[in-house]
Amino acid sequence: MEHYFSKDPDVKHNLGKISYSINGRTIEIITDSGVFSKNKVDFGSDLLIKSVPPFKGKALDIGCGYGVLGISLAILNPHSFITMIDINKRAVDLAVKNINLNNIKNACAFFSDGFSNVTEKFDLIVTNPPIRAGKKVIYPIYENSINFLNPGGSIYMVVQKKQGALSTVEKLNSIYGNCEVVNRSKGYWIIKSIKNK
Repeated sequence: MEHYFSKDPDVKHNLGKISYSINGRTIEIITDSGVFSKNKVDFGSDLLIKSVPPFKGKALDIGCGYGVLGISLAILNPHSFITMIDINKRAVDLAVKNINLNNIKNACAFFSDGFSNVTEKFDLIVTNPPIRAGKKVIYPIYENSINFLNPGGSIYMVVQKKQGALSTVEKLNSIYGNCEVVNRSKGYWIIKSIKNK
């Protein structure tokens, strides 16, 4: 079976629907086989959603999956615009469907291999990175992220302690010159860096 971080997962479709509540609103999410966390919103994404402070401006959700992170941030921050990207074409199709299903006007989703199809800069980048893809995949995302942030912009991500949170902190420190763990729960770390220049 191919991984959810491949471009076109070669697994049979198995559509499902899950519900997720955020800020008193319940959203419906269409899911499918070949995407991350098909049967429920994973704990890490939930923690990340709840850890990002309110913001205005433009945000990028890289590795958006079926879109729950970006859609939730769009709901929580109505004066923002959320761009959602993923290398997995099936995930992007689901994210577009879920944006429309929940009548989200301040978000969009499209295919991008890393930042390859991204042409603008953002005030915020969020990601639940595909740690299982390995450092050869995720480190270029970390390294390139700073080039797509406006000065003063931040990146937030969730990483499990046992899956490399400490090395992620070290890596982000080497790129941004700063890094802090802003939340911890059940072995998951919410990690933040700021583009200072």
